[in-house]
Amino acid sequence: MKPGLLFLLALSLLPDVGAVSAAAVAAAPATAPATAPATAPAGADSGPRCRGDAAAPGRLLLQLGKSTMMRLPEAVLNRSVGNPAVLQAMLVAPDTLYLVGVDVGSTNMIIQGKSGLCSMVDVTVGMDPAGLQATLAELMPEEKDLKVSVAADTLVLSGTVEDANAVLRAVELANAYVRRPAQALARPAEPGAAAGPPAGAAGGAPASRIINLLNVSAPQQVMLQVQIAEVSKSLIDKLEVGATLRFASGSWATTLLSNFLSGTAGGLLDLRKSNGNQQLTLEAQKQDGLIRILAEPTVMAISGQEGSFLAGGKIFIPVGQDNNKVTLEEKEFGVGLRFTPTVLSGGRINLKVAPEVSELSREGVGVSAAGFNGGSILPLITTRRAATTVQLFDGQSYAIGGLIKNNQVTNIKGLPVLGELPVLGALFRSTDFQHDRTELLFVITAHLVKPLPANYALPTDRLSTPSRRELFLEGRMEGRQPSAPPPVAVPAARGFELK
Repeated sequence: MKPGLLFLLALSLLPDVGAVSAAAVAAAPATAPATAPATAPAGADSGPRCRGDAAAPGRLLLQLGKSTMMRLPEAVLNRSVGNPAVLQAMLVAPDTLYLVGVDVGSTNMIIQGKSGLCSMVDVTVGMDPAGLQATLAELMPEEKDLKVSVAADTLVLSGTVEDANAVLRAVELANAYVRRPAQALARPAEPGAAAGPPAGAAGGAPASRIINLLNVSAPQQVMLQVQIAEVSKSLIDKLEVGATLRFASGSWATTLLSNFLSGTAGGLLDLRKSNGNQQLTLEAQKQDGLIRILAEPTVMAISGQEGSFLAGGKIFIPVGQDNNKVTLEEKEFGVGLRFTPTVLSGGRINLKVAPEVSELSREGVGVSAAGFNGGSILPLITTRRAATTVQLFDGQSYAIGGLIKNNQVTNIKGLPVLGELPVLGALFRSTDFQHDRTELLFVITAHLVKPLPANYALPTDRLSTPSRRELFLEGRMEGRQPSAPPPVAVPAARGFELK
């Protein structure tokens, strides 16, 4: 058989060539000068000039970053790679090519033998899932069902893992395998190789990606039971005095006025002389207040997703814009909760919680603007907020918060000198004492929950409306439950009926 026909037959029947490590053939280029021709054939820079039609293409599979040796039945006269950014081919012997996959993608290579006949090889360079699979088996031995496959330039993670933390670890390890090196593999141009398009011009794949198809076997829904308790205690003591003393003697008249009444005290004692020249007014107040606010929201969220709760309202604050325009900005207030749960191994729950209690203050801020008649009072929002990250098991609780405000105010108003007298000075001064103490406490309990089965019975399913007799004569708010129907008789064998 002629050498040219033998060359075409060998390339057309070329099997899928397995990839071998680049380190195994690293010494191959060093031996190339001993066997390669000293000069390139004429016309090598213009690509192969085939004699006749090219043979049916063969197929070659390579893995990114790995190489292989292709031995041919006759010496290579010329070769051309469609996209050098995907594949590089170097002649290391007259009849041997050294191939290395540079980037993920597909291209083709035309090889011309010494006889002048050409053949085409389709080359596909893909990612290597074996390395990542071995790393996952070594670092995560408990995950037996974790599988790695390749789809084009993408790694695909599939299987079932125990918890969401295992998913994060597997994806992080996969990211380490798909990161591009800082500099792509580059080889000097070989004699006889036709110039192809620049690297990255065509055929090169975009940045590799990861498709996460992992399933989590552990319950992934977390329910929070939150108890929010705020206790506010106020103590107010007031003693206010108003006195008017008038003395007249002949053509002289003297009036002593001491009025420190605020008009807000609850008690009032008014002493006056009959002629109206002397007047004494006493106002006293003692007030104890205790306010207890309790909210118990229950919120549910999927592991890794944020859940929120708000029991309150919204107000709109005007905000000035350009061109004398005013827009309204929305502000929320009330009892709110934001949390992000993550289910870890062993039933542990990593919880980021940010509870908040806010209310509209009784005091406001006056606002005025040019071209606006009058003024506006904008409310103030008093906010108590906490944020923390904890880890706990199913059913465990933790508390955050504590004493957040302790104010004590004392005001004394009086006349100089007279208000400082030991006993009588009380008639010439007023005293206000106010003590406010507020505490806020959050108690949070986390549970791993599963969906309820279908047709779940509700507490109101067996509720019946009472009849007039039951409502008016017996005082029943609920009707009697209907008696259960008698059990169906089981048919006897051979046509007999059970009694």
